[in-house]
Amino acid sequence: MSKKVLAILSEYGYWGIELVGPLEKLEAAGYTVDFITPNGKKAEALPPSYDTTYVDPPLGVCVTTQLAADKVNAFEATNRLENTMNLSEVIPQRPYFSTPDFLRAFEKYYSDLKIAQDKLTEEYDAVFLVGGSGPIIDMVNNQRVHDVILAFYKKQMPVAGICYGVAPLVFARDFNERNSIIKGKHVTGHCIEYDYHDGTGFLHTDLNMGPPPYVLEYILSDAVGPEGQYHGNFGKETSVIVDYPFITGRSLQCSFEFGEQFVNVLDKGLTRYGW
Repeated sequence: MSKKVLAILSEYGYWGIELVGPLEKLEAAGYTVDFITPNGKKAEALPPSYDTTYVDPPLGVCVTTQLAADKVNAFEATNRLENTMNLSEVIPQRPYFSTPDFLRAFEKYYSDLKIAQDKLTEEYDAVFLVGGSGPIIDMVNNQRVHDVILAFYKKQMPVAGICYGVAPLVFARDFNERNSIIKGKHVTGHCIEYDYHDGTGFLHTDLNMGPPPYVLEYILSDAVGPEGQYHGNFGKETSVIVDYPFITGRSLQCSFEFGEQFVNVLDKGLTRYGW
């Protein structure tokens, strides 16, 4: 093993501890974590994720602890996200069907994609999809993000996502087969009880789309199908599910446990946890 993990972050805001918590566990276990964003722009923590006075509307309590705020502020001060990798330079873009000489362009896309995917899976042991509201804009329905997920999935290598970083797993599908890769699997993610009615905001835009554009619980439940199961674990402080190769965490409260189980998957061969 190379002891390296690739973390994909949004350019519209990530939830601080959902990166920093797992990162702490991974680095303590000897892993190097490289960061990549859709267009190579710096990823930044969402302000509520380091604001200890922020009250989460569905929960009615301050969800950012002083410990989390301190860890996130310390990480942000390191400027480690200043020079992230650029996903658009790593993974080719699938051409439109209206592209001139489409078949040749499509063949080239697959040829270039295989080279890129093989390179990623040779260099990294796992992929980590960081949560927050930002992924809704530039990760969830991003073909390049999907192709990274599929690279690790097809080689049965760990794919980890937390909070809204779980959502891309629903849409990452082989372009020809188009079947859900989490069909028959056990997963967790933001349950409807925790969804906002209003105020789903993002960095670098004044967009406030009200509630999330989809109910994550519903799309996960539909994607896993009757053979699998979505676990909301509403009322329980944390919800982390491992159903190899997938490691999923519901929300920010799960960050450290999610990181611990991520390491257990990588180092101890853990294949099932939380169900």
